[in-house]
Amino acid sequence: MDFQFGSIDVGAGDSTGSFFWYVISAIGMWPMLTKAGFPGWGGFIPIWNIYLQIKLAGRSGVLIFLYLVPLVNIIVALTVAVGISRAFGRGAVYGVVMLCLLQPIGFLITGFGSARYLPVHRGGERLVRDA
Repeated sequence: MDFQFGSIDVGAGDSTGSFFWYVISAIGMWPMLTKAGFPGWGGFIPIWNIYLQIKLAGRSGVLIFLYLVPLVNIIVALTVAVGISRAFGRGAVYGVVMLCLLQPIGFLITGFGSARYLPVHRGGERLVRDA
């Protein structure tokens, strides 16, 4: 069954694809959150998972309100993705490409891969040092 919103046709396949995108992202978030000491099931709760991503990036939770501002939310999402990638020992390009643009794949690779969570302080100094 297809619906039409203005000149945009929206079919059942569009919503099904979005649902699978979300579920695969949440499955990938589970081990990422567990590595960081957060409850893994938090990846399945819609607003809470964004808050947890912000915390993984080492940012203030108040940043979640900036996701409501158009265009600013793109910058915030990129900043959070880069912060998460750095917290897991990856670079900024990995954060932009894999954790922002190809989010489910990046979450699966980061979560189920060998990356360790090393929280970063705002000044850029790691809070946990290698022994």
